[in-house]
Amino acid sequence: MDLNDLPKNRDTPIEAIEAEKLDTLSLNELAYRIKVLKREIVRIEAEIKAKSASISAAEDVFKK
Repeated sequence: MDLNDLPKNRDTPIEAIEAEKLDTLSLNELAYRIKVLKREIVRIEAEIKAKSASISAAEDVFKK
């Protein structure tokens, strides 16, 4: 999926993160931000995996 394919909601938390100016943050703040975003990526990947498993299970039920 390409990011350009996503809806253009300007008031989402993601848009707010993308709009933040990074040049005003310290090195520690930038490092912390990376740490938080990496944890969020792990959380999102787990949710994707769970939803994919649910879809696969549902597809298997309806194939029979």
